[in-house]
Amino acid sequence: MSIRKGTDWGRPGAVPDGAIFVNNDAEANEAVSVSRRARRPVPPLCLLGGDLARTLGVADNEGSLRAGEGTHLKIDLGMALVDGRLVWFVSHLLARRWWWRGPIVVAANAAFIGDYNVAPKAHPGDGRLDLIEADPSFSERLKARSRLRSGTHVPHPQIKVRRCRAAQLELTRPTPVVLDGISIGNAQTLSIRVEPEALDIWI
Repeated sequence: MSIRKGTDWGRPGAVPDGAIFVNNDAEANEAVSVSRRARRPVPPLCLLGGDLARTLGVADNEGSLRAGEGTHLKIDLGMALVDGRLVWFVSHLLARRWWWRGPIVVAANAAFIGDYNVAPKAHPGDGRLDLIEADPSFSERLKARSRLRSGTHVPHPQIKVRRCRAAQLELTRPTPVVLDGISIGNAQTLSIRVEPEALDIWI
């Protein structure tokens, strides 16, 4: 299913029994990872905050969710083999040693990383990941940083962006990898793909 930003998406209804309330992406990641490793269905997730929630336009929805009412969305899930280790991410995979020098790779299911609109065209329900690969000069990084909050750092000749269902990346050296704000150590080989509409989310 292809969904464009700005279109109606989701259906209002009662929050199901067994739903897990998560305050941020790391908590959502933990709920997904625990269930997947145990080969159990992932329970419905009620988003109270985080980059995925911000991408979906969530502001203050805890009261209505706790009262049992919300909007149900089917969300894509990012999956990756990181040096052969299977992991998942709800918002983004980030591989970089430093912000100010060296290559940066982002596989984005959500638009935001913190306050920065890193992948402005990313949509968590379109069956694609936005893959960003960049190694700009220091001066260009300064310029891009000033535009990150608004998402106007792209297009840029030194920032490669493509939308994909799967990708294979070989980094030049072992690089720290962060999933939804959770550091998982260094890796050099990344095999990334999306699982469309894998999660039931309530906002």
